[in-house]
Amino acid sequence: MTERTLGFDTLKVRAGYDPAEHLGAISPPIYQTTAFDLGSPERVKRLLTFDELGYLYTRLGNPTVAVLEQRLAALDGATGATAVASGMAAVSFSLLNLAEGGGRILTTKRLYGGTFDCFKKVLAPLGVGVDAVGEPDDPASFAKAITPETRALFVETVSNPSAAVADLEGLAELAHRHGLPLVVDNTLATPYLSNPIRHGADVVVYSATKAITGHGNVIAGVVLESGRFPWGNGKFPHFAEPHWTLRDAEGRLRSFLELFPDFPFTMRLRLHHLAYLGAALGPFDAYLALVGLETLSERVAKQVATAGKVIAFLEQHERVAWVDHPAARGNRHAALAAKYLPRGAGGVLSFGFKGTEEQARRFLNATELWSYHANIGDARSLIIDAPNTTHGELTPDEQQAAGIRPETLRLSVGLEDPDDLVKDLAQAFGKAFA
Repeated sequence: MTERTLGFDTLKVRAGYDPAEHLGAISPPIYQTTAFDLGSPERVKRLLTFDELGYLYTRLGNPTVAVLEQRLAALDGATGATAVASGMAAVSFSLLNLAEGGGRILTTKRLYGGTFDCFKKVLAPLGVGVDAVGEPDDPASFAKAITPETRALFVETVSNPSAAVADLEGLAELAHRHGLPLVVDNTLATPYLSNPIRHGADVVVYSATKAITGHGNVIAGVVLESGRFPWGNGKFPHFAEPHWTLRDAEGRLRSFLELFPDFPFTMRLRLHHLAYLGAALGPFDAYLALVGLETLSERVAKQVATAGKVIAFLEQHERVAWVDHPAARGNRHAALAAKYLPRGAGGVLSFGFKGTEEQARRFLNATELWSYHANIGDARSLIIDAPNTTHGELTPDEQQAAGIRPETLRLSVGLEDPDDLVKDLAQAFGKAFA
């Protein structure tokens, strides 16, 4: 059997790893080393001219990290993957790789607050422009905003915290018509719930910190490439630029497009941004991510089911103004969720707390099982007042444009007993309004 014929649950446990290549170890070993023995000057030459593939230095690549990269590539159907030290590194490296030196990224305001703030404070000063459409649910809004400087469309499959769903196929068709790649942050959906590459995405990024690892014990990010986008279409001349570091054994300079035709985006990101900005994922963190990944579908399936029970409770509660999640009654993204997320839209949802700021504070302090953490996708259930914390970087006007109302509380459903979680919310409401 080949990886192409294996199911998701088999790949998440076995893809990218052969025990015979690691002294028979059943679990991928932790290669906790800075550097690797190079053997001889002759072998160094083969490594540096890419006539032989191997490991030199853990900042550039590590066998434990490589298993994680190959496993996620198999799950997503990608030709290349680069693991990095955080989800924000995955986002910033990807967009720099596309638009450094004056390009622009077309996106929406329905993004994680750190991503939105990164656009303003990091990418803009480095020459990467950002344009945000006014109507993210209207493809025509994207079409009108594309300029000659646009280098990519960037969206989240499921937005944080409003759980809005992007029309991946519609956006991919629009992007490709203009010779642009579609970049998708698939963090909330995970590869278990949605496969953006199958729906036309060209680059997929993850904060593996969240549900992919799922236990709140590691920070990690991953960038994946579909292998289908024509990077030599003229809009990305930096991929066709010859480099001394890509020379062959005779000293002839080569480009990323020439040397790595199936994954030039991946290798340019690895050899430029990862190598010199240095946000390398450590081998022990990669090991923890692999351990978490082995139970991804079981965890996420339970979180989806529990989220449904929590939503049903919130929808009938008199102190709840609204619930944002595709599984909520009358949600405008239900049809898109059915198309792109057939197993469910995840365990992250938000709701409007109908009360004063003081009552909301009492409610947050009264929860016992819902931990007050700035994370999502954890085995533990989490609650946060998103406008003041995870999206506190946004101004009130930016929050309003992103659809984040002042009364928003975000929940990330964990693995506890569903009835216990509902009871905890009920008693917290009772104490808040006592």
